[in-house]
Amino acid sequence: MTHLSGYRIMWLMVLFDLPVVEREERRAYTRFRNYLLDRGFAQAQYSVYVRHTAGKEAAEALIRGIERAVPHDGKVDILLFTDKQYENIISFRGKANRFHPKNPDQLVLF
Repeated sequence: MTHLSGYRIMWLMVLFDLPVVEREERRAYTRFRNYLLDRGFAQAQYSVYVRHTAGKEAAEALIRGIERAVPHDGKVDILLFTDKQYENIISFRGKANRFHPKNPDQLVLF
Protein backbone atom coordinates (compact mmCIF):
# COMPACT_ATOMS: atom_id res chain seq x y z
CA MET A 1 0.00 0.00 0.00
CA THR A 2 1.32 3.43 -0.94
CA HIS A 3 0.70 6.36 1.37
CA LEU A 4 1.41 9.96 0.59
CA SER A 5 4.12 11.15 2.92
CA GLY A 6 4.19 14.56 4.56
CA TYR A 7 7.89 14.55 3.73
CA ARG A 8 7.29 13.81 0.04
CA ILE A 9 4.39 16.19 -0.69
CA MET A 10 5.84 19.57 -1.59
CA TRP A 11 4.36 23.06 -1.43
CA LEU A 12 5.38 25.92 -3.68
CA MET A 13 4.90 29.48 -2.54
CA VAL A 14 5.33 31.99 -5.35
CA LEU A 15 5.96 35.60 -4.31
CA PHE A 16 6.20 38.22 -7.01
CA ASP A 17 6.67 41.92 -7.53
CA LEU A 18 5.69 43.09 -10.99
CA PRO A 19 5.47 46.66 -12.26
CA VAL A 20 1.93 47.81 -13.10
CA VAL A 21 2.41 51.46 -14.12
CA GLU A 22 2.06 51.09 -17.88
CA ARG A 23 -0.85 49.38 -19.62
CA GLU A 24 1.39 46.64 -21.04
CA GLU A 25 2.86 46.01 -17.57
CA ARG A 26 -0.65 45.51 -16.18
CA ARG A 27 -1.37 43.06 -18.99
CA ALA A 28 1.84 41.16 -18.21
CA TYR A 29 0.84 41.06 -14.53
CA THR A 30 -2.59 39.67 -15.43
CA ARG A 31 -1.08 37.06 -17.78
CA PHE A 32 1.34 35.90 -15.08
CA ARG A 33 -1.35 35.77 -12.40
CA ASN A 34 -3.64 33.79 -14.72
CA TYR A 35 -0.75 31.48 -15.55
CA LEU A 36 -0.48 30.59 -11.86
CA LEU A 37 -4.24 30.20 -11.40
CA ASP A 38 -4.49 27.97 -14.49
CA ARG A 39 -1.89 25.66 -12.94
CA GLY A 40 -3.76 25.20 -9.70
CA PHE A 41 -2.20 27.89 -7.53
CA ALA A 42 -4.39 29.59 -4.94
CA GLN A 43 -3.96 33.19 -3.82
CA ALA A 44 -2.74 33.36 -0.21
CA GLN A 45 -2.13 37.13 -0.18
CA TYR A 46 -1.67 39.80 -2.80
CA SER A 47 1.15 38.60 -5.05
CA VAL A 48 1.55 35.40 -3.00
CA TYR A 49 0.27 32.11 -4.42
CA VAL A 50 0.56 28.54 -3.11
CA ARG A 51 0.11 25.06 -4.51
CA HIS A 52 0.90 21.54 -3.35
CA THR A 53 2.46 18.87 -5.55
CA ALA A 54 2.95 15.13 -5.20
CA GLY A 55 6.71 15.47 -4.99
CA LYS A 56 9.85 17.39 -5.79
CA GLU A 57 9.91 16.33 -9.45
CA ALA A 58 6.44 17.81 -10.07
CA ALA A 59 7.45 20.96 -8.18
CA GLU A 60 10.56 21.36 -10.31
CA ALA A 61 8.48 21.04 -13.50
CA LEU A 62 6.19 23.83 -12.26
CA ILE A 63 9.20 25.96 -11.37
CA ARG A 64 10.63 25.62 -14.90
CA GLY A 65 7.29 26.75 -16.34
CA ILE A 66 7.08 29.70 -13.97
CA GLU A 67 10.60 30.75 -14.93
CA ARG A 68 9.54 30.91 -18.59
CA ALA A 69 6.37 32.87 -17.71
CA VAL A 70 8.03 35.64 -15.66
CA PRO A 71 7.46 39.05 -17.28
CA HIS A 72 10.59 40.85 -18.49
CA ASP A 73 10.70 43.42 -15.67
CA GLY A 74 9.33 41.15 -12.94
CA LYS A 75 10.84 39.69 -9.81
CA VAL A 76 9.63 36.27 -8.67
CA ASP A 77 10.77 34.25 -5.66
CA ILE A 78 9.68 30.67 -5.03
CA LEU A 79 9.80 28.95 -1.66
CA LEU A 80 9.69 25.16 -1.73
CA PHE A 81 8.89 23.21 1.42
CA THR A 82 7.45 19.89 2.57
CA ASP A 83 3.92 19.30 3.77
CA LYS A 84 5.30 18.74 7.28
CA GLN A 85 6.88 22.20 7.20
CA TYR A 86 3.69 23.72 5.75
CA GLU A 87 1.60 22.43 8.65
CA ASN A 88 3.71 24.55 11.01
CA ILE A 89 2.76 27.83 9.34
CA ILE A 90 1.18 30.22 11.81
CA SER A 91 -1.40 32.47 10.22
CA PHE A 92 -3.36 35.38 11.68
CA ARG A 93 -6.43 36.92 10.09
CA GLY A 94 -8.64 39.83 10.89
CA LYS A 95 -12.42 39.63 10.85
CA ALA A 96 -12.60 39.02 7.10
CA ASN A 97 -12.50 35.27 6.55
CA ARG A 98 -10.04 34.66 3.73
CA PHE A 99 -9.31 31.46 1.85
CA HIS A 100 -6.56 29.35 3.36
CA PRO A 101 -5.65 26.25 1.36
CA LYS A 102 -5.88 23.11 3.44
CA ASN A 103 -3.51 20.21 3.21
CA PRO A 104 -4.68 17.64 0.67
CA ASP A 105 -6.45 14.59 2.05
CA GLN A 106 -4.23 11.55 2.22
CA LEU A 107 -5.13 8.91 -0.32
CA VAL A 108 -4.71 5.17 0.06
CA LEU A 109 -4.15 3.41 -3.24
CA PHE A 110 -4.59 -0.33 -3.42
